[in-house]
Amino acid sequence: MAMSSLSPSTSSIYQKPRIVTNKLVTFNPTKLPTSFQGNLLSWSSSVCHMKLKAKNGVDAFVVKGVSQKRTATIKCATMEEIEAEKSLIEKNAKERMDKAIDSVLANFNSIRTGRSNPAMLDKVEVEYYGSPVNLKTIAQISTPDSSSLLVQPYDKSSLKAIEKAIVNSDLGMTPSNDGEVIRLSIPQLTSDRRKELSKVVSKQAEEGKVAIRNIRRDAIKSYDKLEKEKKLSEDNVKDLSADLQKVTDEYIKKIDTIFKQKEKELLTV
Repeated sequence: MAMSSLSPSTSSIYQKPRIVTNKLVTFNPTKLPTSFQGNLLSWSSSVCHMKLKAKNGVDAFVVKGVSQKRTATIKCATMEEIEAEKSLIEKNAKERMDKAIDSVLANFNSIRTGRSNPAMLDKVEVEYYGSPVNLKTIAQISTPDSSSLLVQPYDKSSLKAIEKAIVNSDLGMTPSNDGEVIRLSIPQLTSDRRKELSKVVSKQAEEGKVAIRNIRRDAIKSYDKLEKEKKLSEDNVKDLSADLQKVTDEYIKKIDTIFKQKEKELLTV
């Protein structure tokens, strides 16, 4: 990344610097001697030549086209800086993929299978003092047995609002309010209903896979950006993309695994 200007004395320039004099000179980092890479360089020029010298004074590099005598300090991007950027891209991609898996799990858990599970009420929103809140934040949800749920609100005045929210949800359950707690009986699913729900979770699983692939695409775009900045070579990007594809495949398999488990729950009577 080039600095916008260069003072007559010294300045700091990073990978692929562009030096502004009477004429514009662009350095190609790939053509610099090895000893220049990652080192501070000094340069001086006169008339139409410029001489760069490594800090240890071993190598020199001459470029034509400079018409002023100046001195400057050039700093190339270090391997540590490049590795840090690569690691950040990889970390971000994996964190987003983990969230995609969590989202798929949350969607699966909200679909009833004929067995009681507190997660079935995860998406129920209750109008509480004028604001919508998640049911599990204002009530304790338990499973007395395999075919019922018990909702015990922390504030008994919210019982009617909770009952209304459950009735208006797509759970298909009728709450029983005794003034203290709300009980829910889990009706058995018909064969047709099980097949319908199986299609729903299949669609949700596919949406999760699409999300994982989109995250991979974004990460590769970030690698391409580093290549354009000359921080990565084309071969580097190919290797990193191949590694990222392996990670993507692992997360896709995770979605396949939890989908098969959910499908088995739905279709088992």
